[in-house]
Amino acid sequence: MKIAIVGGGPSGLYTAILVKKRKPSWQVSVIEQNVADSTFGFGVVLADSGLARIQAADADVYEKLIARMTFTGCQTINLKEQPIDINHPSKGGAIARIDLLHVLQDAAAAVGVDVRFGQRISHPDDLAALGLGDADVVIGADGVNSVVRAAYEEAFGTTKSFLTNHFAWFGTRKVFEKSALVFRQYQGGAFVAHYYPYCATGSTFVTECDHATWLKLGMDAMSDDERQQLFEKVFAPELAGEKLISNNSNWRQFPVTRSSNWTAGKHVLIGDAQTSAHFSIGSGTRIAMEDSIALAEALTEDAPAGSAEPTALQRLATFVQRRGPEKDKLLTASRKSYLWYENIGEWMQRYTALEFIHAFMTRTGRVGNDRLAQQYPELFAQFEQAGVFKKAAHPEESGHPA
Repeated sequence: MKIAIVGGGPSGLYTAILVKKRKPSWQVSVIEQNVADSTFGFGVVLADSGLARIQAADADVYEKLIARMTFTGCQTINLKEQPIDINHPSKGGAIARIDLLHVLQDAAAAVGVDVRFGQRISHPDDLAALGLGDADVVIGADGVNSVVRAAYEEAFGTTKSFLTNHFAWFGTRKVFEKSALVFRQYQGGAFVAHYYPYCATGSTFVTECDHATWLKLGMDAMSDDERQQLFEKVFAPELAGEKLISNNSNWRQFPVTRSSNWTAGKHVLIGDAQTSAHFSIGSGTRIAMEDSIALAEALTEDAPAGSAEPTALQRLATFVQRRGPEKDKLLTASRKSYLWYENIGEWMQRYTALEFIHAFMTRTGRVGNDRLAQQYPELFAQFEQAGVFKKAAHPEESGHPA
């Protein structure tokens, strides 16, 4: 087979690596619009479940990632200046995005993937000029602004909308000991910071506020520098004199992009190109790389003895059939999570610190009280002592959307 992958981010590179390792004779090409050392953002999180799948799919890549990752087993949630530590049973970690890309770029080169940096296309038809017009499969791994999806939006059944909260991703030279979520009321506004260390010299620092705060404090009329300075003031206790560092840290409202169909002929979407996963449930990178694993397996697995080899389109259908139900669960959790965050100003005022943490941890429906008791016994005991379970601590119980 001849495979063209549009997008040289983690999911595109990882798909190429896995396919090429399993089928060395195939031509696998990756078209990436940026240069090799270009990256936006700072660190990304890879949960332990995602790492386990990467280990099973490719132990060599897994070992190289682990060697560059920073691990923290505790998260602090701070509401109303009451920080509460939560020891997580999961052992995920974070890695600098540029380190992640370098590991994957090196692995791709080692197995003979044809990676072409600095090649921008505006439509899949442009692949013909690159000698890839006859590809058997074209993979859209080019993120939320996918040109592959844009070319066939009707066939993919794509819908688009935007959330109301405003956010931006920053970094900081302050290396935090643990990850944290800080929910702070400041001058009548509702602010959120999510930060975590990703290397020995820096941390990711995600900033967010609801739309009412954006308007009330006049952030709509501020420059990006003024917005950054405001958040440095709001979260001065955490930054302890350090500044936020911008790297294409644009303020935006989260784009909810979803495609009901994953394929359009020989074109297939993975990661955020297919459906954007909200950052509040963890790393969209991890979800996209799990897409990569499932797609590579479907494309390369041998047919049962005595059976004809499936066509490329049949293999794509197998990928969707296998990966679809599991990913739908994650995306449903993503939807419940971002809708919960849309009402963050109300929850910050309504709840005590422990009520808030209970609502936060159960917001997607994937974690209930039984699981809380099993995985977080110390925290569960605090909930019981505070009488959290006797009150309507969850948005669904008060008639609000979850």
